[in-house]
Amino acid sequence: EVQLVESGGGLVQPGGSLRLSCAASGFTFDEYAIGWFRQAPGKEREGVSSILNTDGSTYYADSVKGRFTISSDNAKNTVYLQMNSLKPEDTAVYYCAAVVIFLGYYRNYMVPGTYDYWGQGTQVTVSS
Repeated sequence: EVQLVESGGGLVQPGGSLRLSCAASGFTFDEYAIGWFRQAPGKEREGVSSILNTDGSTYYADSVKGRFTISSDNAKNTVYLQMNSLKPEDTAVYYCAAVVIFLGYYRNYMVPGTYDYWGQGTQVTVSS
């Protein structure tokens, strides 16, 4: 059974940092892409960052470039999202998602519809 479990969310002041974790199980981790998405109240779910565990390629939304860093620990089957210089507009529920990578087949790893498996989400609130 595929499981994705997010952790690390919380309340932080503007300018602060958080590190989210996505612990995966039930599939061959290094054959999958893992994406981080977020959804604020009244807004659509949007892609934040993704990583391909086959070759380490990473992708970022323009709104988080230079502030967020995605990384993967294949030995622990865990993907991290380090979030620095947080802004109130980063407030949302953050989800991680997984999808198998087919080599040579193009996919947009920054859109929710690409992914097959989802975690339950973790709340991030940036407020003074």
